[in-house]
Amino acid sequence: MSARMNSKQMKKKENHNQNRKNVFKPQTSALFIIDMQRFFCDSSSHAYFKYSTKIIPNIHQLLTVYRQQSLPVIFTRYALLRSESPGAMGRWWNDVLYDDDDLSNVIAPFYPRSNELVIRKTQYSAFFETDLDQILKELKVTNILITGVLTHLCCETTARDAFMRNYDVFFVVDATASDTQELHDASLRTLSDGFATLVTTNEVISWIR
Repeated sequence: MSARMNSKQMKKKENHNQNRKNVFKPQTSALFIIDMQRFFCDSSSHAYFKYSTKIIPNIHQLLTVYRQQSLPVIFTRYALLRSESPGAMGRWWNDVLYDDDDLSNVIAPFYPRSNELVIRKTQYSAFFETDLDQILKELKVTNILITGVLTHLCCETTARDAFMRNYDVFFVVDATASDTQELHDASLRTLSDGFATLVTTNEVISWIR
């Protein structure tokens, strides 16, 4: 997935959004940076895919703006404790990422600050068996901005779960990535139909500033 949108992609995004009435509200929003871990972003990892690194500049721009405005930033990490069963995820992928593996760490460009929340998750969704929903309610968050990897798995599932919990979801098309363009595009189509407003990095920055 390229971090830049061509005219055809932009037109599709505009068509998807034209009938939606959701308005992005920066002051009650939270930036989600989903699974930007060495596991997916480090070329030494067997799970690395090239599109994961192409979105780093756009996510970094959004992170910088959110930090400047003192708005909530939430990181997620997919990682299991050694005592936890991999369950269906382990059976499906025949692979497990453990919390004590260095590849489970968030990559250096996005290393969380001490006041930023990091959610360790064991499934695709950041809401599954975590206290994320309660934390967002305490922060009075109403809008969720989704970035990270993989578009069609953890990003999409988290977006859907957020919508089902009554959050307005905004999905950054040039700050999310899948391991193929086809999967990325298919996910955007389904999300925009029923769960999320598609936005670009530049749009979000202009709304916040």
